[in-house]
Amino acid sequence: MTDAATTSLPGAPRDDGAPRTPLLALQDVTRLYVMAGVANTVLDRVTLDIAAGEFVAIMGPSGSGKSTLLHILGLLDRPTSGQYRFRGQDTGTLSDDALSGLRNQAIGFVFQSFYLVPYATALDNVLLPGLYSPTPGHVLRRRAEQLLDKVGIAAQAGHKPSQLSGGQQQRVALARALVNDPDLILADEPTGQLDSATSAEIMGLLAAINRDSGKTVIVVTHDPATAAYARRQILVRDGRVAQD
Repeated sequence: MTDAATTSLPGAPRDDGAPRTPLLALQDVTRLYVMAGVANTVLDRVTLDIAAGEFVAIMGPSGSGKSTLLHILGLLDRPTSGQYRFRGQDTGTLSDDALSGLRNQAIGFVFQSFYLVPYATALDNVLLPGLYSPTPGHVLRRRAEQLLDKVGIAAQAGHKPSQLSGGQQQRVALARALVNDPDLILADEPTGQLDSATSAEIMGLLAAINRDSGKTVIVVTHDPATAAYARRQILVRDGRVAQD
């Protein structure tokens, strides 16, 4: 595998030496789960900063804590201890409702299993996060149509997921993640159900989004070929950052 830190990759942002604004920062974040009275440390004092505009891959073996880390970054879970600041705000001070609102407006999610509503069209699936947005419906619809065009499936806007290939479904999911114009895209094994050619297409789209819009993209993956699209690679092992 080539060194993604030194090799020019598709969509990788240029390292021009300019200072970057921190988007998220974890300080001594620990996550414990208690089962049958036994505490299991899944994350152990993780300290990590990711700047606005970065393209980061988080790697690690099964059980390493990378998915738990993604859930905390995505405001889907809270640390047991430590601090997580998002856009400079201590998320530990926010209510569940405030976290939900911030998550909906500032973070877009792409998952391995797509999670599309089976009875809704591609366009309606893209529009779903906008149901909780203050943006007018006609504006969101136009944006959703533009996003489907951007990811290359405008012609399938009226199709339901069962009528789409896996790669097309992931393109819909990617458009859905972007419809609220978030600061951060979190992708959890986004190529896990795709063949190598389709995986390259999806990662190329994520790279282009990072390059063209400046959105921060964080991908959790076990695949070195997927991780190679990121400029920065973070290895998690036994609940700790083993390499950055």
